Amino acid sequence: MKKLFIFDLDGTLLDTVLDLGNSCNYVLSAAGFPTHPLDAYYKFVGNGIAKLIERALPAGEATAENIEKLLPPFRDYYDMHMADDTKPYDGVVAVLESLQESGVKLAVASNKYQAATEALVKKYFPTIQFAAVFGQRDGIPAKPDATIVRDIQSVAAVHENSDVLYVGDSLVDLQTARNAGVDFVAVTWGFCPKEDLEKNSPTYIADDSAELGDIVAANL
Repeated sequence: MKKLFIFDLDGTLLDTVLDLGNSCNYVLSAAGFPTHPLDAYYKFVGNGIAKLIERALPAGEATAENIEKLLPPFRDYYDMHMADDTKPYDGVVAVLESLQESGVKLAVASNKYQAATEALVKKYFPTIQFAAVFGQRDGIPAKPDATIVRDIQSVAAVHENSDVLYVGDSLVDLQTARNAGVDFVAVTWGFCPKEDLEKNSPTYIADDSAELGDIVAANL
């Protein structure tokens, strides 16, 4: 049934919040701003690094100038520490491997900057042959804009929206799928509360990798 399965990265395939939070706290502290408990970062992530920094800055300090100042040191630090505590969620590698064996096409669509997206996918999913791995790219609008899905469809040569299933953990992902006109699986182990996902009526909901595996298998 489906020919292309697109996966969000942070909160869907990888638990990255500790490394993102530690990196943000590092640059905040270095610039003289207060830091946050790591649990707070679950509410800050999902829209790319610039938005993460904006949300982490104190009220009144989230200016374009401050964000631009903190972006380069954040990337430098995160590039060195992105794999300190990051790990795949239980069972997701097996789901990807099963899909790969079935012969469908796989892709990653992330709001993380492109270099980090590629590095993490290469490190944690070395056996998976993705048709496309797209993060935040210069000049390309971030999710929930549908451009990233359209670009993946083009590279994968899967042009019918009905042939695509998008898997993500956030309202940003849900809206991306909706904007692209493709079916969406909301996974509840990521960074968004289950009730918020349910209120927005995703095509499917998966509470663990076994349920995700059943859903994707039913769409093969």
